[in-house]
Amino acid sequence: MSAEQQTVDQPARAARAHGDEVRAGERFEFGKNWSRFLELLDDERIAQAEVSLKRMLEVESLDGKCFLDIGSGSGLFSLAARRLGARVHSFDYDPQSVACTAELRRRYFAGDERWTVAEASVLDADYVRSLGEFDVVYSWGVLHHTGAMWQALDHARLPVAASGKLWVAIYNDTGSQTARWKKIKKTYNTLPRVLRVPFALLVSAPLESKAFVSALLHGRILQWLKSWRSAGIGRGMSRWYDLFDWVGGYPYEAAAPEEIFDFYKARGFRLTKLKCGGAGLGCNEFVFEKTEEN
Repeated sequence: MSAEQQTVDQPARAARAHGDEVRAGERFEFGKNWSRFLELLDDERIAQAEVSLKRMLEVESLDGKCFLDIGSGSGLFSLAARRLGARVHSFDYDPQSVACTAELRRRYFAGDERWTVAEASVLDADYVRSLGEFDVVYSWGVLHHTGAMWQALDHARLPVAASGKLWVAIYNDTGSQTARWKKIKKTYNTLPRVLRVPFALLVSAPLESKAFVSALLHGRILQWLKSWRSAGIGRGMSRWYDLFDWVGGYPYEAAAPEEIFDFYKARGFRLTKLKCGGAGLGCNEFVFEKTEEN
């Protein structure tokens, strides 16, 4: 088989591998969840995504920059980066996530040569290297779902240009809680589909009950109810679809903040921004800068 044929066949092989993992209960269908989220996408959510990028990257614009979105999911942050002026390349392992990203490109930047979308895995080092260098490499809540988190973290640094930025968000390791949720997530993906929504609501009930009681006691019940439909958590996402993403998100790994810091420090990266206060089981966010001597 020629190299050209291998390149053409690679997405098909990846799609088959993804489908096999889903059928075996080894992988959550993130893309299917994102396709439903696109029905809710509006200007408010897009604006929140743009603000999130500007705040964490400490910029007002991405004009003249190259932006790589590893695990683009819904495509929302690729869209936000493109609207901020960046040249964008998006890729994802999940075929339906790729379709979601492509749909946003079609809606907002049809035919735009400065935004490309592909189906690929971050675990494929040859593919990642083939992309060249980027001023910003972004991977939010993705690398811990690959089944090989530390390998994925290592590959994510490969396309970062000198003095470029790497922004990753990784689940916080809380020990026994993390281990328990790994079992819950695995269970969700092995259940018959008809039982998955009831299961997700059941296991989420304790945390959501606490949130409801807190809102009730503080006179914020209307805000709590609104949060289920409005853009949430300052990133333009949806609380409802985030719930299923969380409960079903498998494979699932986590790391303590110092582990991520030490990992990238040893590879020539300097931490420039950190967001981890009160993360609990959620994501710690890190923005690293690649040192010129690396």
